[in-house]
Amino acid sequence: MDEPLAASLLLSREMPGGLARLDRASALHRIRAGAYVPRSEWEVLEPWRRYALRVQAVARTWTSPVFCLESAAVLQSLPVFGEPREIHLLSPDGKTWREGDVHVHGWNDARMLTTTGSLTLTAIEDTATDLCRVLPPAFGLAVADAALRSLGSAGIGLDLAARARSHANRRGLRQVDWVQARATAAAESPGESVSRAVIEWLGYDEPELQHEFHYEGVVDRSDFYWRSTRTIGESDGYGKYDADDPKTMKAQFVREKTREDRLRRYERGFARWDWADALRPASLDAKLRAAGLISSRLHQNAMLRTLASNPRSFAGRTQGNAANHRSKASGSR
Repeated sequence: MDEPLAASLLLSREMPGGLARLDRASALHRIRAGAYVPRSEWEVLEPWRRYALRVQAVARTWTSPVFCLESAAVLQSLPVFGEPREIHLLSPDGKTWREGDVHVHGWNDARMLTTTGSLTLTAIEDTATDLCRVLPPAFGLAVADAALRSLGSAGIGLDLAARARSHANRRGLRQVDWVQARATAAAESPGESVSRAVIEWLGYDEPELQHEFHYEGVVDRSDFYWRSTRTIGESDGYGKYDADDPKTMKAQFVREKTREDRLRRYERGFARWDWADALRPASLDAKLRAAGLISSRLHQNAMLRTLASNPRSFAGRTQGNAANHRSKASGSR
């Protein structure tokens, strides 16, 4: 969780007099008992950042919490989709219970623990495995891809299937196997990961990831490339042009447009889509077909329907929202 966001959190026990006056004036939004944030900041936060503040509020008002599932993920910069309904903690005594939006899990299987700053949470390996059991499969794939990128940078591998089978809980094993067979560190954002799943379910051939092109003395990389039809796919909409400085944003946009024009001069097809397209299969399908791709297999409609909602997040706060995006640099990449 980024420090500026955590710094916005105000505790009534630390500011008893002034905080009460501000609350009466409706200048603060109450996250939970004793924890507030300036209302003006809360109202403009993306759903996953709201969730991060809710997690931080529990961290600062509960005694020695151990975070798991989405709550661990948001602290580890793994993808979190929309605003999850609950804060997830591990039970110290093996008992499962709830208090408000806090769900304490009494799992009997041991989890590896780690720390982030002063907070204790499940290690990335267990966070990813636990989430792959319960999230919609495309979202689970995004978590696994991100976990592989994080662990790979430290020279650590990840066998989700073996880790899941080491636990007594058999829930979601087939889904974990599905994710394990497809997870890769080469997908560089949640959008790319979800798009890979949708492309498969729409019946298209598997694309190459991060293919390099050497044209006009420049090396460019594409998110997706279908060599057989010389078609490029680009997954956008995850913060690529989110610079604070308008001049910087404009320069990034111009570089990206120059890059796209260069690639279009040499390749046959070019498809560009955003997060909303990835979650609407018909829209992504139309863009891929317009770029010259032809699906070679029947649609996997049951899998495509899993994109419609994420029961673990509030309704209406998942579509178009994925946390902790890693956007590539614009221009040559």
